[in-house]
Parts: sequence; C-alpha cells; structure tokens
Amino acid sequence: MSRPTPLREVHESLGATLTDFAGWLMPLRYGSESAEHNAVRTAAGLFDLSHMGEIFVTGPQGGEALDHALVGHLSVLEPGRARYTMICAADGGVLDDLIVYRLAPEEFLVVANASNYERVTAELTERARGFEAEVDDRSDRYALIAIQGPRAQEILSALTDADLAGLKYYAGLPGTVAGAEALIARTGYTGEDGFELFVAAQDAAPLWQELTKAGDAYDLRPAGLSARDTLRLEAGMPLYGNELNAGLTPFDAGLGRVVKFDKPGDFVGRAALAPLKDVPPRRRLTGLVARGRRVPRHGYPVVLLTDGTVVGEVTSGAPSQSLGKPIAMAYVDTNVSEGLAVDIRGSHEPVDVVDLPFYRRSM
Repeated sequence: MSRPTPLREVHESLGATLTDFAGWLMPLRYGSESAEHNAVRTAAGLFDLSHMGEIFVTGPQGGEALDHALVGHLSVLEPGRARYTMICAADGGVLDDLIVYRLAPEEFLVVANASNYERVTAELTERARGFEAEVDDRSDRYALIAIQGPRAQEILSALTDADLAGLKYYAGLPGTVAGAEALIARTGYTGEDGFELFVAAQDAAPLWQELTKAGDAYDLRPAGLSARDTLRLEAGMPLYGNELNAGLTPFDAGLGRVVKFDKPGDFVGRAALAPLKDVPPRRRLTGLVARGRRVPRHGYPVVLLTDGTVVGEVTSGAPSQSLGKPIAMAYVDTNVSEGLAVDIRGSHEPVDVVDLPFYRRSM
C-alpha cells in the first residue's frame, strides 16, 4: 500500500491525480501537465518532494565517514554548502545519486531518492563503522517542498527574512518561512532557479497554503511528477532507474567528475573505478531530438538508419514543451553520432544527436 505524504489532503483538495511512486502516493498532475511544465519555465511551480529520504550523519568524523562511504570529497564542504555525489557498490555500480548538505561542522544531511533511501541508510550505517559518526534516518519527520522557476525568489521572499539573494546555488541556510523553521536550499531538479524547503512534517500543509497565497499574483501552479520528469529531462538531469543504476558506473553516465580520487584514504568502489577514469566507455549518454512527432520512450532501441543495427537504448523520453519536439536521453555506442533512429514499435523514426542539456535557462 502506498504511503501518503504529509500533503495528501492538500493534493486531494486540488483534484490531483494520485499515483504510486516508489511506494509513495504522489501527485502525477493537477490538471494539464503541459501547463504545469510551462509555469515552471515562465513563472513558478510548487512541488511535493516529501518522498525523498533525509539521512543525518553526525559526529566528529562525520565528514571522514562520508568520504569513505561516497565517491565525493565531503569533509571539505563548508557549513552551509551542498554537493552532488553518489554512493557506489564495491564494483563501482551506482546505488544512488545524492545531495549532501553540511549543516554544521559535525552535522551532514544526505538526501536520497525515495526508492533507495532505506538501502542508502543501511549502507551508510555499515560504512560508518570504525568512525566517530552516527547515521540516523529522519525521513518520517520531514516534508520537502520545492518552489522552482524564475519568480521563485520573489514569491519566497514575501514569506521569509532569510537572505535569499545572497544564497548561492548548491547552498542552504536555516530560516523561518511563513512561521515554520526550515532549511532553505538553493537546489532543484528542473533546470530553473529555485529553492527546496525542508520542514517538519506537521508544518508542510500550512506552508504549502502560504506559498500558494504568496504565489497567486505570480501565476504559481502546483506541479506533479509528470511535469517534474519533463523538466528534468529537458535539463539533462539523470533519473535513478533510468540513466543511473547498479549496472552502470559514474563514468558510464558521463559523471566521472563526481568521483574524487585525490581525497585522503580509501572509499568504497575506488579499486573498481580507478582503472575506468581514463578509458572511454563503450556507450555514452546522448541527447536525441526526434524529427517526427512520435515519442521515444524508455527501453526503445536506438538503431542505425541504414540497416537497423541496434547501437543503443533510450533511457528517458517525452514531448518537450520548450523545444516543441519529442526528446530523449539514450546510451549510444561511442563510435556513432549520426544516421540514427529509434525503433518505435517496429518503425524506425529518425532522430538528431544533440549535446545535453536540451534546455538552459537564461541567466
């Protein structure tokens, strides 16, 4: 049975279509997913992300424990800053991609994907043994609300005295938002500027309502999982289970930059990953834009137009509101870059190869 978030009643009152996602009952859409997508690109959207996992790592060696457990160099993070990183298995396969916030000298917040946070908690607990550090899954105590889009700062500034203008990308600060204590983070998954608000579960519904009121004059819309997926796809951001999984390494995904071999000590996966850092992967993560109207979807083969030879596989695909064409990310053999098509139910639909991301916001 799907677990509800603290905002379930709010979603129901808004007429949301609810669906199971990673064991959680989540809003898929509230009405038109294209309208929700466009609101984030032109004004602002409001997302319930309370299905994400919040795992705290505390203690005098919390940073060192994370350096050992993850591929990134987290002990050098300044308090108030965040970093994108990954947790890998001993064979180098990606178990999850994460954002780690350093809240204080001896306190870190690890944010994990909903489908993986229990495994991440177990792995961190095991890998922290021998360090003066404690791992505590506090996911049930938190709600996470994101406000994303070019008007996000204007809307949020009406509800807080926190220095939003001075808050850098991938940074966070404690503050009060509409009377609720929050960690205000300038992070997101849409390709737009915006903020993610970590609050106590009981504060989620009142905060959502206050954000909605503050956003009325700015065309703020609630946005569901469908819009979130098309937004992150346009921004070229990977989704665990699609672009990332335990059978792929960070180098396979073109994200080898997150693996820090120059940090002190050993880390889980180092021995497997080190030989890969200078070896081109057999396939690369590639952007595809369809020439026609049919949409490449997850799992569809990428083939050569000339003879139908399979040279890749689509990981994510959807119609792009911003480009006006179907787009996809796919793993494609590194020795081919043109003359490609996607096999859509037996029909070879031509596509153009483009650099990721598909969309960049104007600064």
